[in-house]
Amino acid sequence: MIEIEARLDELKALGLSRRTRLVSGPQGPHVVLDGKPVLLLCSNNYLGLADHPRVRSAAAEAAMRWGVGAGSSRLVSGTMTIHRRLEERLAAFKGRETSLLFGSGYLANAGVIAALARPGDVVFSDELNHASIIDGCRLSRAEVFIYHHCDAEHLAWGLAQAEGRGALIVTDGVFSMDGDVAPLERIVELAERYQVRVMVDDAHGTGAVGPGGRGALAAAGLEDQVDVIVGTLGKALGSYGAYVACDRTMSKYLVNAARTFIFSTALPPPAVAGALAALEILEEEPRRVERLATNAAAFRAELEREGFDLQESSTQIVPLVVGDADLAVRICDSALARGVFAQAIRPPTVPAGTSRLRLAVMASHRIPELAAAAHTLAQAARAAGFEPRAAPRSSVAATAGFTDAGEWADAHASEAYDSTWSDPDEPLPAALFDGESGAATRPFDHEAPAPVARAA
Repeated sequence: MIEIEARLDELKALGLSRRTRLVSGPQGPHVVLDGKPVLLLCSNNYLGLADHPRVRSAAAEAAMRWGVGAGSSRLVSGTMTIHRRLEERLAAFKGRETSLLFGSGYLANAGVIAALARPGDVVFSDELNHASIIDGCRLSRAEVFIYHHCDAEHLAWGLAQAEGRGALIVTDGVFSMDGDVAPLERIVELAERYQVRVMVDDAHGTGAVGPGGRGALAAAGLEDQVDVIVGTLGKALGSYGAYVACDRTMSKYLVNAARTFIFSTALPPPAVAGALAALEILEEEPRRVERLATNAAAFRAELEREGFDLQESSTQIVPLVVGDADLAVRICDSALARGVFAQAIRPPTVPAGTSRLRLAVMASHRIPELAAAAHTLAQAARAAGFEPRAAPRSSVAATAGFTDAGEWADAHASEAYDSTWSDPDEPLPAALFDGESGAATRPFDHEAPAPVARAA
């Protein structure tokens, strides 16, 4: 039995204790946090649509017409005309035959993976995938090959080792904590070569990247080259819920096999109507996506001018990695005291030693206030004892165990590469397997997801 008080005390001692903060009023570029007005830099309301008048009005009208709740699961009596209408619009937006609404992004990922893989199969998952993907892999009871972050060569090696048992490659499109984009072209190429399905969680790409905000796959011209696209209604579209875009055969299968769809109450009509209104605005006003990209580029430039290493971020998600969990919290508190809310992200959301401030830009921010925020964050970092210009530089190559020249960083990296594959009947190795990181120790054995799991 877990000793609750002891666990809480240990979390506090490790610098991993968490608490909720109270936001007054709607989500926007500025909010009142715990009674104090601040600039908000950690919301996924990327296009500023959560409090758009049309979105709010659509949700209110839907509540009056269809009621507040759906009353049942989709397969009982919970499917309403508003659900079908949004599914049709999302399918057209994503360029797929159909789409299927889920209760949340977590439910979509967990349900789809568990439906597409089974014991004896192998799922291939990027080491920095979202927590819901990791838990979906676990629910499937399939073997899981964790390939190094965005490392297509490591993925290719794992596919070859699977010897025909591969069932699914799953990856984030835009990674939620790092802001970089998966090597989608190479993943699709490998999937075709090894006859494996591909699932892309484009939650942070939808509405934020690609032509018209259609996502990372659209940016790569690959919307019709993967089996399943997962998207969310709760980020750029400013509402709540998620969807799967796919062909009709896949949709029919998921209706019958995805337990998180079958056994969950349908999305509330106001949330569906709000998302539908937001999608209409996105299609009518594509310049919102351009404004988001402009804001993000300007903010990244200002942060780099202050000396911060932004890793490989090329999107609206900007990580300021500081390493130590306590240090990340101190910088967060220091910035908050200066009027900027940039949340500290610590294990188990990110691997141990990579605690950070995870910054999120919105189209509704103004460039001058983003420039001022970059300066404020630098001041906050220095006040907490972190000098951005003196921090070690990092790269995706180093993260994957390679030097910038493409050679192994050390003997341990080479050994870890060779031991990533694991037989579930044997003890787990120190390398990455089943969502665990041998390089990062979980605070408690019962913790799930592991440190590499991503927050929404």
